[in-house]
Amino acid sequence: MLFYISGTGCFESTRSLNPLRLTTPNSQPGRERLHHLIIGSPEGVQGAINHLHLLQYAERLEWSRLFTIPKSGILITPEQGEVFSYLLRYRQVS
Repeated sequence: MLFYISGTGCFESTRSLNPLRLTTPNSQPGRERLHHLIIGSPEGVQGAINHLHLLQYAERLEWSRLFTIPKSGILITPEQGEVFSYLLRYRQVS
């Protein structure tokens, strides 16, 4: 399995690593499960969560606690047939 090394444009094998594994509950009948990841500084992530709340997209309390990403990275294992789209945005820091 491969993982993306942020900022390098490269992928690396996870065989020798111990990445953070995130589990998700089973989907509910009649509903499609969508995963939302916001990766950045604690301030940037919290700011994005607050912005989505102001847009009435998601309540702040629906988000998980903030996880520190280990040096070994994050391993995402999608269900068969799932796809993903990646968006990179920059925010102004003060």
